[in-house]
Amino acid sequence: MASRSLGGLSGSRGGGGGGKKSLSARNAAVERRNLITVCRFSVKTLIDRSCFETIDDSSPEFNNFAAVLEQILSHRLKGQVTWFGYESPRSFWDYIRVACRKVSQNCICSIENMENVSSSRAKGRAWIRVALMEKHLSEYISTALRDFKTTRRFYEDGAIVLGEEANMLAGMLLGLNAIDFSFCLKGEGLDGTFPAVIDYTPYLKFEQSSDSISSDEEELRTFGSSDSEGSTPENVGPPLILDENTWFNKCKRVRQKYQLTLEQKGYLEELLRLRENQLSESVSQNKILLQRIEDSDLAHKLEKEQLEYIIVELQDQLKSYQSLDQLSAEVSLSQASLDPSHSQEGDGKQDSLNFIGEGKEDTPSLLGLCGSLTSVASYKSLTSLKSNDCLASPTTEITSPGLTPS
Repeated sequence: MASRSLGGLSGSRGGGGGGKKSLSARNAAVERRNLITVCRFSVKTLIDRSCFETIDDSSPEFNNFAAVLEQILSHRLKGQVTWFGYESPRSFWDYIRVACRKVSQNCICSIENMENVSSSRAKGRAWIRVALMEKHLSEYISTALRDFKTTRRFYEDGAIVLGEEANMLAGMLLGLNAIDFSFCLKGEGLDGTFPAVIDYTPYLKFEQSSDSISSDEEELRTFGSSDSEGSTPENVGPPLILDENTWFNKCKRVRQKYQLTLEQKGYLEELLRLRENQLSESVSQNKILLQRIEDSDLAHKLEKEQLEYIIVELQDQLKSYQSLDQLSAEVSLSQASLDPSHSQEGDGKQDSLNFIGEGKEDTPSLLGLCGSLTSVASYKSLTSLKSNDCLASPTTEITSPGLTPS
């Protein structure tokens, strides 16, 4: 009896422990579901508000959406273990900074280098705003969730980013790419001293507007199908009966989705057209630069050939001048050897000039530099005439009758 009572007691204790675990797991599932539902509602209100005004930091819909997204990314986030074994709190920016490095043209480095943003939480809030303005928030989240190893390293079991709700999160954020956001990255919204607080009052009286994209009933059915593992047959309700108004509402929602798709298509086509124009302009500029380079190369080649031709001409002229100097030196030496008995300096100079003149007649290069043959001949006749006058003057003086001796 004692053993039976002890066994029953231990069994009841074990059953109590299993009940507590199941209760905590159920509470965690409810918390995840509520956060995803509120996030979907915040995305809806944000899209509805964007139809009437520009979304900026002063918009309460955006502030609530940013708070919900921050809570989701911070759900069951592991702390950072210090050297002494203590865990210090960590922000979701530490996870985004590592997991989103693979995104092409990401804004991680620019946010890290921002001067007015110092804390990790403020950098995470700045990242949300920059990603929304770039229309890449869904891409960032999808890339981070695909890196399962990094996600497992930063989050504990039961986190939203590790569950099935993560894929739904990336899908619902895709609709924000159609909104044009305008934020100031120096405002009070980036203050990281206080945690984000979600305002649930707009969702307690939430009403589906005619401009909204999807209905709440479809979302609830989607959540019900995603959580089918934790549901029991007792929770299954009667089949849904669709009337004419329901079909009309569905048709209206499909038409709105089609209109939104057309707008996105027009936006993408306009963006593609701008990129093609930029590409054509860059190609034309590249062709102009290549043509300029070819023209400059051709001009440089022509200039080089001209300089080489000028150098060759100068070398030839230098050689001719050197030969002329050698010829004049030889003439002077030959004159000195042939007639060394002249005593008068003027006659010697005159004879050397005559010999140089005779040497010039024999060299065509010297004729080209000093003049034509006629000028040289006239110069010779003039010098010969002067020499004859000088020789004839003494004879005339001797034979003159006025000077004869008596």
